[in-house]
Amino acid sequence: MIESSPPSAPASSRHRFVVAAVLGLAVVAGIATLYWTGILTSGGETTAAAVPPQPPKVTVALPIYQEIVEWDEFTGQFAAVEYVEIRARVSGYLDSIHFQDGQIVKKGDLLFVIDRRPFEIALASAEAQRAEAAARLDLAKAQLARAAQLRKNDFVAASTFDERIADVRSAEAAVASAGAAIQSAELDLEFTRVTAPVTGRISRHEVSVGNLVFGGTGGGTTLLTTIVSIDPIYLEFDMSEADFLAYQRAAAKGTLQSTRGNSILVEAHLPDEKDWTLEGQLDFVDNQVDRSAGTIRARALFANPQLLITPGQFGRIRIPGSELYKALLLPDSALITDQSQKLVMTVSPDGTVVPKAVRPGPRYDPLGLRIIREGLEPTDKVIINGLMRARPGAKVTPEPGQITPQQP
Repeated sequence: MIESSPPSAPASSRHRFVVAAVLGLAVVAGIATLYWTGILTSGGETTAAAVPPQPPKVTVALPIYQEIVEWDEFTGQFAAVEYVEIRARVSGYLDSIHFQDGQIVKKGDLLFVIDRRPFEIALASAEAQRAEAAARLDLAKAQLARAAQLRKNDFVAASTFDERIADVRSAEAAVASAGAAIQSAELDLEFTRVTAPVTGRISRHEVSVGNLVFGGTGGGTTLLTTIVSIDPIYLEFDMSEADFLAYQRAAAKGTLQSTRGNSILVEAHLPDEKDWTLEGQLDFVDNQVDRSAGTIRARALFANPQLLITPGQFGRIRIPGSELYKALLLPDSALITDQSQKLVMTVSPDGTVVPKAVRPGPRYDPLGLRIIREGLEPTDKVIINGLMRARPGAKVTPEPGQITPQQP
């Protein structure tokens, strides 16, 4: 028995079903597209077409352009203008001390007294010897006068007359020698009073009263104390050979005063200060470079009226590294490092980011900004904020800003 299959649907019905399915899919895709583009909202309302995103915002400013003087800084040590070791010039027992350890003394102040009695005796003896020599001179002159009278009548031999002349000359020499001995004794007696040769601060006494001190002009003399002058005071420092050569080059070009033969104004401060409170003059540069260290010694002179500075203290000094000139200044945050060069990002009039290679100089501490030697113009608009959003050649939305001095 053969079973018959059910009759199939008509061909026209199947065609209408396929067309309806395709149209349904098209409607769904269209609605999805409207939602995606934002034309149709979830409430069925239509909106305007989406606006393209705006370029990122950055802050731009013109570099500071003003007259400055560059400064080079060094660390130095203060030193006394005058340093004196007080030593005994005569030997004897120390009789008294006339100062307090560490006080300020003035030139000519009495410091020590050595026992004077032996030297007073020596002076009296020298004066007696001079009196004796003077008496002998008077006798020799009288004998010469008599011999001269007798010689006229030929009653005295010529040899005797010559002897009388020699006696007078010998007596005169003895008087002169006795006078020199008196001067020496007076000088030794004066040296028993040891006075301050300079004004300054005295150290502690090295020898107590009652001790024997040894004097003289050779070695082995006794050191009694030391004195250092306080006002004015030196600040000595070493500069590298490269720095010194740069000064020499600038002086040869006429763009900087020579470090020799000129009173160059310098500034300094103590370790606990930030401002440059001291003003002085560079008055000395050594005559050769230290071959072992590659540095040269220089020195500046500063007033110290309040006696605040003590020799041996450290200080910071700065000297002008250029004459007054106009410079471009930027904050360090505006500089970008690209391998071996430094860049700044500028914005052109049409909003395009344009990188520029620059050659930065030293930091200008009074404003806390970096000197730009080359590669930048005073009219360039530099990006000072938003560098992470700036790409070379891309568009940005510049907003005006201002560069402010930074804390050094």
